[in-house]
Amino acid sequence: MKIALIAHDGKKTELVTFVMQNKELFDGVQVYATSTTGSFLETAGLNVTKVLSGPKGGDAQIAALVATGEIEVVFFFRDPLDKHPHEPDVQMLMRICDVHNIPLATNPAAARLVMASLRQ
Repeated sequence: MKIALIAHDGKKTELVTFVMQNKELFDGVQVYATSTTGSFLETAGLNVTKVLSGPKGGDAQIAALVATGEIEVVFFFRDPLDKHPHEPDVQMLMRICDVHNIPLATNPAAARLVMASLRQ
């Protein structure tokens, strides 16, 4: 399984906490992450393949991996209360997930539901 993990700056700690609470499910899967999020995850002990940071094209790189069938699930903890200069890339990634029928969790509650499904 190949999973993408992304988080806006205000949600990176929350994503790392979520991953650590579900560490057993992330062991043995290939994890892709945008650069800064990936650095946070590496500090927590996760093995990560990093792409560019979101504002520098990382969201678009993850979208390309989704479109080519490389990514099977995306966890993107978004911060809806902050402005993001790369919002068009974020919207494009979400659209690509919908086009290719890829599960996309944008908050911890949705992520828990996806994880419950993966456990089965």
